Amino acid sequence: MTAGLTISLEGKVALVTGSARGLGAEIARTLAGAGATVMITDILAPEGEATVADINKSGGRAAFLKHDVTREDQWQEVVAKTVSELGGLDIVVNNAGIEICALLEDTSMEDFQRILDINVSGVFLGIKHGCKAMKPGGTAGKGGSIINLSSVAGLRGFAGLGAYCGSKGAVKLLTKAAAVEFGNLGYGVRVNSIHPGLIFTDMGNAVLKGIVEAGLAPDEAATRQLFETLTPLGMTGAPSDIAKAALYLASDQSPWVTGAELVVDGGITAS
Repeated sequence: MTAGLTISLEGKVALVTGSARGLGAEIARTLAGAGATVMITDILAPEGEATVADINKSGGRAAFLKHDVTREDQWQEVVAKTVSELGGLDIVVNNAGIEICALLEDTSMEDFQRILDINVSGVFLGIKHGCKAMKPGGTAGKGGSIINLSSVAGLRGFAGLGAYCGSKGAVKLLTKAAAVEFGNLGYGVRVNSIHPGLIFTDMGNAVLKGIVEAGLAPDEAATRQLFETLTPLGMTGAPSDIAKAALYLASDQSPWVTGAELVVDGGITAS
């Protein structure tokens, strides 16, 4: 009988965007718990510093940088500081994102552009500058893993989430294009996407409220019941379920996995 598999990230350095709180913070804690040194980045500085303190108090190693993922100059600075201050870069988790609930006919161009800027352009810049550091001849130069947070909304449509669906669908195919390109070029950089179902973080709870405000459900209880009905395993998903998926893709246990869509959704996209 084979003993249980323990995943170690000892000696690796990870950069996780949007990780001051919620799903990103859980991913950062999980990677740190497996031995990685983690750079937490976010626009929320007090929350980010608190998450760093929590990780370090628990015996992990983490640091924080304030970071707007839509700005290329900040990406260049964050990657450079991660390499110089933490000793390398092996893992980039493009987690930062926003969700806007509105009927398509009521979605402003300003809101649509904002969701694309953060959810798509932010991921593009993370792929671009993560790869430049990780590839042979880069400032880190050992190859690595880039993990992009998409969504079940990048795989199927949801009323009231048209802009969000469009952005997460873009992340899915941007991931695949990067995986093919970096593989063909021999960069040693794998690129995969994770597609969570609805997790009841602050963002997940905001979705329930937003669907009601868009006039698509009478109340939040009805919206929750709808998702329960659509999800074969029920709405029991937790941030730790997504963090474990990120841990696998970040590790040396997934050396032949690139361009994949790792769906963690309780079965909502299975039917």
